[in-house]
Amino acid sequence: MRTIKPPLGGVSVEQFMRRHWQRRPLLIRAALPDVSPPLSPEALFELASRDDVESRLVSQRARRWQLARGPFDPDDLPPRTRRAWSLLVQGVEAHSDAAHALLSQFRFLPDARLDDLMISFATDGGGVGPHLDSYDVFLLQVQGRRRWRIGAPRPPELVPDAPLRILANFEPDEEWVLEPGDMLYLPPQWAHEGTAIGECMTCSIGFRAPSRHELLSGFLADCADSVDGPDPRYTDRGLAPTRHPAALPGPMTETLAGWLADWRPSRARIDEYLGRYLTEPKPNVWFESPPRCPALPAWWARARTRGLRADRRSRLAYRGRRLFINGESIALPATGAALLRRFADTRLLDAGALRDIGPESALVAELHEWFQSGWIQYADEK
Repeated sequence: MRTIKPPLGGVSVEQFMRRHWQRRPLLIRAALPDVSPPLSPEALFELASRDDVESRLVSQRARRWQLARGPFDPDDLPPRTRRAWSLLVQGVEAHSDAAHALLSQFRFLPDARLDDLMISFATDGGGVGPHLDSYDVFLLQVQGRRRWRIGAPRPPELVPDAPLRILANFEPDEEWVLEPGDMLYLPPQWAHEGTAIGECMTCSIGFRAPSRHELLSGFLADCADSVDGPDPRYTDRGLAPTRHPAALPGPMTETLAGWLADWRPSRARIDEYLGRYLTEPKPNVWFESPPRCPALPAWWARARTRGLRADRRSRLAYRGRRLFINGESIALPATGAALLRRFADTRLLDAGALRDIGPESALVAELHEWFQSGWIQYADEK
C-alpha cells in the first residue's frame, strides 16, 4: 500500500497535510500525468442506467437549471452534440476495478474518511453551477479540459427556487484551466464552479464528514434497538386525582428526565458503534455470493494457493481488539489478529501469508464466511 506514490506532484504528504488539508486549496499540475478515464463515456452511461447506482443529470437551458435523478436509459440522455449538460455518477469505485485503483491512491488518508469516487461527464459549457461542499474534495481531470473558478468561504446566499444549491453571491478569487492529469484540492466550504471546455470527464474524490446530528441520530437509534440490562417502565401507583389534566405531572417528568440524564453509554459501546457506522456500505451497495462455494476444507486448500483479496465494495477498519467489516464487528482472534489488521490495511492476503494456517483455525472459518457473503474473493479472480 505504501509503495503507491500519492498524486500530489512535488508536494510531500507531510507538507500537504500540514499546509493544505482543511486549510487552503492546492492546484497540482500533472498530478497523474498518464491518467486515463476509469470508464469510457459509453460505459459510464451504461452504469447510470442501473438502479443500484446513484446518478444525476444536470442541464441549463434558457438560463434555467434542470435536475433529473437516475437511473437513465442511455437513449434518454441528451445527445453529446448538445451543449451544457452533465451526467454525474456516484460510487463508481464499487463497480470498476480501475476506479477503485484510482481511489486507492488517496489512502494516505484514513479509509474511514474516504467516501467515494464520482465521475462527471460534461459537454461543452456543462457544469453544476457555483456551489460549495461540506467536505474535502480532489477534482482530477481525466479527459478534456475544464475551467475552475474558486472563492474563499463566505456566508452563502442561494439562488431561489433552483433545484440545486447554487450560490447567488459567488465571487471567484482564482481561475485555472485543468488539463488531463491536473488536479485541484479544495477544503470544505470553498466555493467553486467548473465549466467544461468541450467534452470532458472529471473524477471527484470525496470524503466522509458526518455531522454531529447525523451521528447522534444513528447512535441513539442503535442503542434503542439493543437496550442493555433491565428496561423499567414508568408507574405511578398512588397517584392522586388531578384538577388540571393537561398539566404535565411533576413526578412523571422528574422520573423520565432522570432516565435521560442518568443514561451514559460506555466507551466500549461507543467504539463498537463507531466501527460499525464507519464501515457500513451505502444503501445502494449489495454483495453477491459466489455461485459455487466449496466446503471449508476444499475452499481453504484453494485459498492457500490463490490468496485472498477484499471485494472493492468492502469497507474494513480495526481498533483495539476488534475488526469491523461492512458494518459488522468481529473480535480479533488471539492468533491471527496481526494478519487481519494487515489484511484491512493492504486488502490482500497472498498465498504465502496463508500457507501455515490450518483449516481448523477459527480465522479460516471467519474468512470462509466472508467469502460466502461476497465480501472477499480469491486474489487472482477477475
